[in-house]
Amino acid sequence: MTSRGAGTAFSRKNYRLSTEPEKSKVTGIVNSRLLNDYLHRVFASADGNQPAAAYRKHLTFQNLQEHLDRLLAEENGSEDGRDQVAEGRLGPSTVVLDHTSGFEGLLLVDDDLLGVIGHSNFGSIRATTCVYKGKWIYEVLISSQGLMQIGWCTLNCRFNQEEGVGDTPDSYAYDGNRVRKWNVTTTNYGKSWAAGDIVSCLIDLDEGTIAFCLNGISLGTAFDNITRGAGMAYFPAISLSFKESVAFNFGSRPLRYPVEGYRPLQDPPVADLVKARKLLGYLKNVIHIGIDVTEGKLVEKDTSMWQLQGEPTVLITLAHIFNYFSPLMCKVYLVEDVLMTFLLSILERGGAVEAHPLIQQLLDLMWLLMEEYEVHECLKQLLMSLLRAYRFSPIIPDLGLQIHYLRLTIAVLKHEKSRKYLLSNVLFDVLRSVVFFYIKSPLRVEEAGLQELIPTTWWPNRFTKEQGKESKEVKEESAEERLRRRAYERGCQRLKKRIEVVEGLQVQILKLLLNNKDRGGGEASRYIFLNKFRKFLQENASNRGNLTVLCPPEYMVCFLHRLIAALRFFWDGHKAKTPATLSSEEAYVPPQLFYNGKVDYFDLQRLGGLLSHLKKTLKDDLAAKANVLIDPAELQAVTMDDLDEDEESATSAAQSQRPSAALAIGGALARPGWLSSPTLGRANRFLSTAAVSLMNPRRPLGGLEKIKVRTLSVEQRTEEDIEGSHGNEGLLLGRPPEEPDQPITENSLLEILDGIVMMYNLSVHQQLGKMVGVSDDVNEYAMALKDTEEKISRCPKRRRDIHEELLKSQKVFSEKLNHLSRRLAWINVTIYSKEKMQDIYWLLRVCIRTIEHGDRTGSLFAFMPEFYLSVAMNSYSALKNYFSPVNSMEELPGYEETLMRLAAILAKHFADSRIVGTDIRDSLMQALASYVCYPHSLRAVERIPEEQRISMMKNLLAPYEQRPWAQTNWILVRLWRGCGFGYRYTRLPHLLKTKPEDASLPSLQKPCPSTLLQRHMADLLRSDRDLAPSFLNSVLNQLNWAFSEFIGMIQEIQQAAERLERNFVDSRQLKVCATCFDLSVSLLRVLEMTVTLAPEIFLDWSRPSSELLLRRLAQLLNQVLNRVTAERNLFDRVVNLRLPGLESVDHYPILVAVTGILVRLLVDTDVQGAERATAVLLADPCFQLRSIQYLLGHAEPSALAAAAPAADKRHFSLHTYTEYISVEELAKVEKMLSHLSEESKQAAATTLPTSEEDLCPICYAHPISAIFRPCSHKSCKACINQHLMNNKDCFFCKATITGVDDFTKPASS
Repeated sequence: MTSRGAGTAFSRKNYRLSTEPEKSKVTGIVNSRLLNDYLHRVFASADGNQPAAAYRKHLTFQNLQEHLDRLLAEENGSEDGRDQVAEGRLGPSTVVLDHTSGFEGLLLVDDDLLGVIGHSNFGSIRATTCVYKGKWIYEVLISSQGLMQIGWCTLNCRFNQEEGVGDTPDSYAYDGNRVRKWNVTTTNYGKSWAAGDIVSCLIDLDEGTIAFCLNGISLGTAFDNITRGAGMAYFPAISLSFKESVAFNFGSRPLRYPVEGYRPLQDPPVADLVKARKLLGYLKNVIHIGIDVTEGKLVEKDTSMWQLQGEPTVLITLAHIFNYFSPLMCKVYLVEDVLMTFLLSILERGGAVEAHPLIQQLLDLMWLLMEEYEVHECLKQLLMSLLRAYRFSPIIPDLGLQIHYLRLTIAVLKHEKSRKYLLSNVLFDVLRSVVFFYIKSPLRVEEAGLQELIPTTWWPNRFTKEQGKESKEVKEESAEERLRRRAYERGCQRLKKRIEVVEGLQVQILKLLLNNKDRGGGEASRYIFLNKFRKFLQENASNRGNLTVLCPPEYMVCFLHRLIAALRFFWDGHKAKTPATLSSEEAYVPPQLFYNGKVDYFDLQRLGGLLSHLKKTLKDDLAAKANVLIDPAELQAVTMDDLDEDEESATSAAQSQRPSAALAIGGALARPGWLSSPTLGRANRFLSTAAVSLMNPRRPLGGLEKIKVRTLSVEQRTEEDIEGSHGNEGLLLGRPPEEPDQPITENSLLEILDGIVMMYNLSVHQQLGKMVGVSDDVNEYAMALKDTEEKISRCPKRRRDIHEELLKSQKVFSEKLNHLSRRLAWINVTIYSKEKMQDIYWLLRVCIRTIEHGDRTGSLFAFMPEFYLSVAMNSYSALKNYFSPVNSMEELPGYEETLMRLAAILAKHFADSRIVGTDIRDSLMQALASYVCYPHSLRAVERIPEEQRISMMKNLLAPYEQRPWAQTNWILVRLWRGCGFGYRYTRLPHLLKTKPEDASLPSLQKPCPSTLLQRHMADLLRSDRDLAPSFLNSVLNQLNWAFSEFIGMIQEIQQAAERLERNFVDSRQLKVCATCFDLSVSLLRVLEMTVTLAPEIFLDWSRPSSELLLRRLAQLLNQVLNRVTAERNLFDRVVNLRLPGLESVDHYPILVAVTGILVRLLVDTDVQGAERATAVLLADPCFQLRSIQYLLGHAEPSALAAAAPAADKRHFSLHTYTEYISVEELAKVEKMLSHLSEESKQAAATTLPTSEEDLCPICYAHPISAIFRPCSHKSCKACINQHLMNNKDCFFCKATITGVDDFTKPASS
């Protein structure tokens, strides 16, 4: 208003006032008698008694203001004394946190100086006001449930990074994280707190006691006989560890849980409260009382259907009320205590929100009769109060409180003008509005009423010792257990129905924010939301390392599911109106979004690398395929890296060029995004005892500056930029020829879909994995309870002491299971329900379709952000591993086809040259490796088109040099496992007695070999004459390296173990050693696989490199056998040490792998092949027959004699592993041993003594058999062939060798 209290001069309209009856028809103002009655009824005195008509002052609009002034002043005189300084309190009347001198450590403090976030090890801060006499209270809203100590301290308390409130004399604290109280020493006290709880801190300085309450329930007296007297005054104070956050309420808002006899530290605005309540009463009277002009009397009206129908009398009356009411509605306390309470009371009558149009009418009035800045402040405070009330309300069985606050939020957001103002300026800028979509999980199930809702608890308790998994549960379930399970499931269903009501309301809020039809008075809500949503994503994507800026993952999970529900509602709604578009079941993000620059992906990595690099290298493809031209100036634009080097000049230049952008930057810096602000607003001040310069209240946190330098292009986008019009395609600009010319849906929905995929990648997947922990806890406690019950049944009757202890344990486990099973029910409903699973499955399918469409665009596929591939892999992993105990993935529609399409993506892209990021390539490889471990997904790989299968196998068989080969080798091993010699085990034989591991790990799956993919591998190796040698040489090189590294490491371990002084072997060294051993075994298995599938590569000597490959193979096999089988050797000793970390190192896995290769070469082959293999093996100077004898337990006579004293030591023998090695396999080993024994005797007999001159001068093992051209130097064939693989120079003279001829010693010599 232009002048508060200046007669009837209202700023918006000057109403002509008249008391003449004849003018009443024209102006709509009623005659003076009726007006007088009306005004007296509306502005009744406080006692409610109306004086008789004869004694009443005649009221008109001219003297109404004077009358109102008198009414409002009636009781305020008696209240004035209340505003004086209260006895027992020192300090400012407005109590806030002392951000000038009363803190220690690094802290982030909110704008209102009531919220605080820890930013160092253990920061402390106190309030500005202290108390020395009387009874006082303040409240703390717990935003995170970590390590904090909350209470009182004196001015003399000195805190540091280790000692906080409660760790010094004269400071007292409660810590709900560790459930203790602190005053120098510590003892148990109270209950554990959770995020969303309210702690009340009470001090009684008359009695000398301190107490605490949690959500209004007293925890009892914590401290008595506290120090009092001269100079002793207590400040509210808190110490909190890194990234923990709280908000204080010293009385600036109504206390949630007031305690009788205790005063808040800050006095409520009593005079204003009285005034506001009176004015609200008058406002209610206006709504209740109607004027019947025709009858000339006043009538009672139905308030719920009240409407302002342009009646000037009513409007002018309301204008007088709002003249006084408006300034009061800018105060936080009054908005929460008066306005919010009134609006909530309107909705209390039940029914749908639409059934209460009165709230819309009141909001219309506010926009009409209040100044704009007043409406803005009032709406902002109302939404903040609603958000705080929603978040910090205790959970009760019917979730009634949460529903109540959400309904009012919907009612406010239904008002178009209010909604647009809140969206533009409040919801994402000031508030953490994502809280509205979060349903907190109760930490204390008793208080949440889950015992009444789920009276019967149940947990799966049929476990196999092997795997800790449920086994044949349904068959073994007793009748009593079945009843318990069904009762528990019914309880879960009751809970689900209640939570679905809240979720439905949350989706309703999003539907209002995504409305794109409310174009009255500016842009539609959806387009405002889109720009804010993108900024929200940027803050969360750009600040991955800065935990205080991020939106907590538990909020993100709920927001994701509600957003998917709202998005699909609008998507299918559009499909119903425009049948040519796609339904949400076929949704995908078209590839042009990734390169046309219409959607900002910040600095997120693309598949082909950085965007600036792609624009340079692919600009011709963009022009040719998508008709997108890159501005040459843009290619030279400042990149983020350049900004880092010259940040100051770049920033100042940018600000001088774009004043509007400079403001945006300034705003962004002063308010670092989504700070975990305890007050649900923004933390704005950075406090540091180390750097006083940072205490400037508008100074941002240093680390955020570089992130924010770039302004968001989305701020300037309009509806036309997004949706397009008249030939302008909006977001879909630059459609590639491979993309169908079919409308998908509204462009704005495509951008939201893209944002949802990004959200899943940012933190949702990580949170889904984290919450599985509760289910794991249930399984562990159920196992422990079962073991305890078994012990009780076996306990002898005479041992009553043991029996009692076991009964106590049983009781503890049962209580814990009761608690956890109810908590698990809540988590299964809110996070892992069937509907949530379908959302994640839908997201997986969206990603698969998006990747398929992107892949068709050829080189432009490189523009796709990496997170699409990550989400495709992670969402599948989540469906398989996180949702499985409750819901089965197999039941999802189109599951088999989805599995196959994902398999095709993994098979194609793990070696895609368009993808350059090493991390994403590794992820693809790991996902494929995991895929082939499970029968179901392996069959999906076998169902992909043959051409893609062969291409995949070819990529797996690429040489192992210059690429990460361990994963691809592991994939080949998995395809073979189950077919090799003695290779049907899931866990190694010697590990079966150890504690079972997590049976869901890919490495612990039962063997499921793929004969189809093996066949492709054999065909490729046979047909491609260059592929086989390059592949096998690289495998042999890696085997040589891995086994040599392994031997070197176990030598070091053995030396460390033999030292007399006490020493420890580094656990990392043990891990690397075990890894080298596992790699050696898996490489040997790949060689066995190759020898079995395509033996001709080694044995068909018409192939150029087969003899060399066979010689190299024989050489390595002999080395491995000699090292592992030597009696009492290094390998033996290290295996017998049984060091933790070296569990997998044993004789069995490596010896059966070598045996498999030898049996295939010497027994399972034709006569010619066996002869060649035998000749090469025996010709190798390292060959020892006793190594082969060792396999069957035939020790050497000398060794037997030496080992006589240690008769109890068992020798290794394949005969002892009958469960793993078949009789046929053993027979083949026997046959191989007898064959080699015979052949080695014959070879020894026929070998003529050779003079030293005739031996190869390189190896001294074979006779000279090759002569080099042109230099005529000589060696054996094995040495020169191996040398020529890497080097073309002669051993001796360094001349370039042009050819090698056979050399036969002349007979004459």
